[in-house]
Amino acid sequence: MEKDAIMDYEYPDLDPLPSINQPEKIPSCDPTADDMLYHISITAISLVIMLILAILARRTKAGDKQKGLPGLLSPVNFLDQTQHKGLAVAVFGVLLCKLWGLLVSPNPLPFTTDAKNKQNWVILGVFYYPALYYPLLACGTLHNKVGYVLGSLLSWTHFGVLVWQKIDCPKTPLIHKYYSLFSSLPQIACLAFLSFQYPLLLFKGFKSSETADATEDLNSSYYGDYVKKMLSEKKSRNISTSSADKPKLSQRVRDAVKSYVYTPEDAFRFPLKLAISCVVSFITLYQMGLVLISLVVPTIQTARYGVDEDIANVLAGFQIILSPDKREVVRIVVYYMWCVEVCYISAMTLSSLVNLVLLMHSMVLHRSNLKGLYRGDIFNVYNCQRSLRASRPALVCWMGYTSFTAAHICIGMIIQTFVFFLCLLITVFLVIIPILQRQNLIVFHILWSMWPFWLMILLAVLFQHITARFCFIKKTAGTHDLNNRGNLFLLTYLLFPVNVLIGVLLALWRLIITALFNIVHMGRLDISLLNRNVEAFDPAYRCYAHYLKIEVSQSHPVMKAFCGMLLQSAGQESKAAQRSRDAEEGIQLVQQEKKQSKLSGAKRARRRWQLLYTLVNNPSLVGTRKHFQAAESFLNGSFNRKNKDSKKEAEAAAGN
Repeated sequence: MEKDAIMDYEYPDLDPLPSINQPEKIPSCDPTADDMLYHISITAISLVIMLILAILARRTKAGDKQKGLPGLLSPVNFLDQTQHKGLAVAVFGVLLCKLWGLLVSPNPLPFTTDAKNKQNWVILGVFYYPALYYPLLACGTLHNKVGYVLGSLLSWTHFGVLVWQKIDCPKTPLIHKYYSLFSSLPQIACLAFLSFQYPLLLFKGFKSSETADATEDLNSSYYGDYVKKMLSEKKSRNISTSSADKPKLSQRVRDAVKSYVYTPEDAFRFPLKLAISCVVSFITLYQMGLVLISLVVPTIQTARYGVDEDIANVLAGFQIILSPDKREVVRIVVYYMWCVEVCYISAMTLSSLVNLVLLMHSMVLHRSNLKGLYRGDIFNVYNCQRSLRASRPALVCWMGYTSFTAAHICIGMIIQTFVFFLCLLITVFLVIIPILQRQNLIVFHILWSMWPFWLMILLAVLFQHITARFCFIKKTAGTHDLNNRGNLFLLTYLLFPVNVLIGVLLALWRLIITALFNIVHMGRLDISLLNRNVEAFDPAYRCYAHYLKIEVSQSHPVMKAFCGMLLQSAGQESKAAQRSRDAEEGIQLVQQEKKQSKLSGAKRARRRWQLLYTLVNNPSLVGTRKHFQAAESFLNGSFNRKNKDSKKEAEAAAGN
């Protein structure tokens, strides 16, 4: 019966072509632009560019303490947002693609072909490539035309040579014949952006680096616009909460969709490190999906194309006879292998789409968390009261946040693809194919044989819900209360064994749901995979929480708006005082001059006392004072008055 069903089923024509039976052999390709010569030349050019930038920095930053080469060791200032975001994002993308190829390539460094010590060359390459692409960042930090010219030449060189090599050698024997080409597409896109952006900055005619200081960020209109937007949202929020009704279903669906679709806002700007993390996550998603496809799909296709009539003899050795006709056996096996290939591609595609959607949702959640911490809603973000101060663990987590995000996405995609692949295989081979062939309905036979059990479970659940609705709950004056307590207790006792069986099913369902949730959200650091009470034990979420601390404590927009207003008011007062002195010089009487001098003296004294009070209560200056050098003299940046008084009493007692 089953053999007849297999033979009667019409399988699609998936017979391989004769020309595809043998896999194509790709010889090693050496581009005309030799990789070793190119890296030697570009390394020397990068060193020369760094020396030129060091000399330029010494001239343009004459009053800065960090002159020359040490002044270029921090090319991207993530805290004050004075640097160009696009340059930093593109350079990080180029570096990620190069490091990805470093792990996959048989020759990690172009200077050597030694395969025995590959691990050592990989370690050396981890430090070589960041140093190689460092000048691409440094050229844009001085805000100088010379730096933009050097950046244009350097980016054009990287871009031109890379495109030249890919045109010469589009096919390589690495993993797949086109893997190297497709893997370099994000790197080509980032270098193309740099090659376009540096000339654009040059043509815009930026001023020299004298304007690229800390005050440039404070004078930005973004912070004032953010404060205005925040105050207007607060007013609208108060109005809406006073007369708010329960949202309709359409509104709730619309809000749910908006939580997964990131739309930019004019009054909010992502921190630079977070923007880099989002782009790095997207590139990692692309590179990991490419690796998963290139490693498995060609192998399955090669095995499917190589199936011949000998497979019938192999299956007969395992007592598996699909059909007496060997050609029919070949068609059946090829069809099953094609189903496996489709399941794997579907699993990888599903994993990529899920991660992409979650990445968009993470961006929305990042914005919500940053806005909440800017407003002071610490408990709503962290579920506990925390101090937003810089610390050693927070700074370490801030430095590694982008790298940790890329690593978690890689591991998450591997696990997700494997789990989704198994689920699809079970669904296809135990549900879909048996239904199409109308045989081997093992799962359905098992479920049908257990129909009394499922009927009992269903009736027990329905009976409890119906009795709870109509017998044990009564409405009195608009309130709900329990009714028939005696019968409720009796029914609870009688249904105890049935509820144990229901509890087993609920436990299995809970295990499946928890496992799927953790697997799907493995690549996200902004949510914890543990309970809110023990989320501190989740290292990924702990890293994200510390990262938010640094971002909020060091780049709060309201704080920067306040500082900008202080600088602006101080400049206006100094200009007004200068104008008044120039206009009234030699005209005012002696008494008026005395009064003015008294008033200005009182203002100066009051300002000096305010400055003195500010300096005395500055926590960062406490440890530098003569009488408070000991660590026990101050606690958490504040004076330890008790310790100081006890010391004075001890000195007085010793003197007596």
